[in-house]
Amino acid sequence: MRKATTLALLATGLVALGCGAGSTDDATSKADAGGAKGEDKPAKVAKIGQPVRDGKFEFTVKSSKCGVAKVGSSMLGAKAQGQFCLITVNVKNIGKEAQTLDDSSQKALAANGTEYSSDSEAGLYANKDGSTFFEEINPGNQVTGVFVFDIPKNVKLTKLELHDSAFSGGVTVSLA
Repeated sequence: MRKATTLALLATGLVALGCGAGSTDDATSKADAGGAKGEDKPAKVAKIGQPVRDGKFEFTVKSSKCGVAKVGSSMLGAKAQGQFCLITVNVKNIGKEAQTLDDSSQKALAANGTEYSSDSEAGLYANKDGSTFFEEINPGNQVTGVFVFDIPKNVKLTKLELHDSAFSGGVTVSLA
């Protein structure tokens, strides 16, 4: 009898896990979906100033400034290996529970497809209140902060890929 009960519980657990395996967050938009399931349409690319959604976050890129050699104060700061690109972004939680904004989940891309990760240390100096470094945002609240990318001096960023988490699909914003 114990074996039958244990097997029944195990089977119920596996069925429950299987039912949730394909679920997605309702807050994603057409901008990051790229079309109906089964279609291979490219995802829509937003422009600076246009809000886009990924998971529980709505991102609006406000501005992009490259060619910055140092961020922070004269006492404390970070110096770029190449040049810093400062991307000012407003992030709003459109979900129903708190979500942590993580700058390391964000990516910048050059025209040739080279991908650059954010510089978290430089981001701390560029954001006096630390609003893009592991900032927990409650539902309905928003923060504005700067994502910092250290890229070679001869490179120009063309796109930004924004994510609500390291595991989300992301949305693309054109910087051109």
